Amino acid sequence: MAPKPSLADRVQSAVFTRAMALAPSRQARLAGRPVVVEGNTLSAQTQWMLRLMKIAREKPVEDLPMEAGRRALVRQTVMIGGDQPIGSVESLTVAGAAGPLDARLYVPEALLGSSTPGPLTVFFHGGGMIYGDLDSHDAMCRFIAEQAGTRVVAVDYRLAPEHPFPAGVEDAWAAYCDVQDRAASLGGDPARMAVAGDSAGGYLSATTAIEAAKAGRPLAFQLLIYPMTDASASYPSRKTFGSGFYLTTAFMDLATSSYAADPADPRASVIVASLPEGLAPAFVCTAGFDPLRDEGEAYVEKLREAGVEVSAERYPGEIHGFANLIGVEGSTRRAMLHTVGHLRRALHPA
Repeated sequence: MAPKPSLADRVQSAVFTRAMALAPSRQARLAGRPVVVEGNTLSAQTQWMLRLMKIAREKPVEDLPMEAGRRALVRQTVMIGGDQPIGSVESLTVAGAAGPLDARLYVPEALLGSSTPGPLTVFFHGGGMIYGDLDSHDAMCRFIAEQAGTRVVAVDYRLAPEHPFPAGVEDAWAAYCDVQDRAASLGGDPARMAVAGDSAGGYLSATTAIEAAKAGRPLAFQLLIYPMTDASASYPSRKTFGSGFYLTTAFMDLATSSYAADPADPRASVIVASLPEGLAPAFVCTAGFDPLRDEGEAYVEKLREAGVEVSAERYPGEIHGFANLIGVEGSTRRAMLHTVGHLRRALHPA
C-alpha cells in the first residue's frame, strides 16, 4: 500500500489540502494575473497549485538524484491524490517479460462479493518511464475503479535507466496477456477488458492495444490520459509549455536519455506505428498547457484516419499531471470524472 507519511508530510498535506479547498474566487485572487497562452486560460485552481509549489520551494524531481526524485514524486502524488475510497485492495504479482512484476487489484465497492465476471482494466502509471510505481498512482487507481465500476489491476513495470527500452513495453504486453488469461480468477470478464494509463502509462496502453489487435486478443477499450506518442519530441507544444507548467523540458530530456529508445521505432513512437485492423475504441484526453498536448491530439487524428472509433477532449485550463490532483474539488477532479465516465460507458454499455 501507499507508504506511511511522516509527520512533516502529513502537516504539509493538510496545509495543501486546506489551501486548495479555498473558494474558487479566492483562489483566483491569490493565484495572480490570469495566464493565457494560445487562447487557453490556465485554470485558477491549477495556477494556485503551481504557486503553492513555489511557496513550498518544491524542488523539481528531475533536479534530484534518481532515487530521491522517485521518492519525491510518490510523496507529491500521495499528497494531492487525497484519501480515495475503495471497496478492497489486494497485492498480487503478474507476469512480466523478464519475470514476475508487483501489481495491485482494486475492487470497487459495488463489485464486492459479486460472483458475476465483470469489467477489468489494466492500468499503467505515468512518470516518463523512469518514475512512478504502485504507490504514486494508488489514489488514481482507486478513483478509476470506483467511478468506472471496474476492477483495476495496476502493474509495476520495470523502469529506466536500469531497464531501458523496450523493457517497459514488453512488460506491459506480458502483463496484459497474463491478466487476461487469469481474468476469471480475478473476477473479470476477458471480453470486457480495457487498458488505461497517464502520460508514459498512456503510451504503454497504446502500445499494448496495438499488440492486442495484432494478436487477436480481446480488448474493449483504451483510455489514454495525455499520452506520450512521439519520442522524437517534434511537436510545437513541447517547447511552448516546456517551462512553468509542471512538466518541464529538463524532465523530458532526462526521461528520453534514460529510456534510450529509437524515436523511429513504432514501439517507442506510436505516432509512426502502422495501426492494425481491430484496434480497440479509445478516449484520449489532453491538457491545454501540456508539452505533450500536440502529439496526443495528433494521435487522435491518426486513429480516426485508420477508422478507429475514438473520442477526445482537450481540457483547456489544465496542465500535465492533472489526473493526480483528485484530492480536492475543482476543475481537475471534474476533468477526471468526465474522463473516467468514458471508461464506464465503454465497459457498461447498457
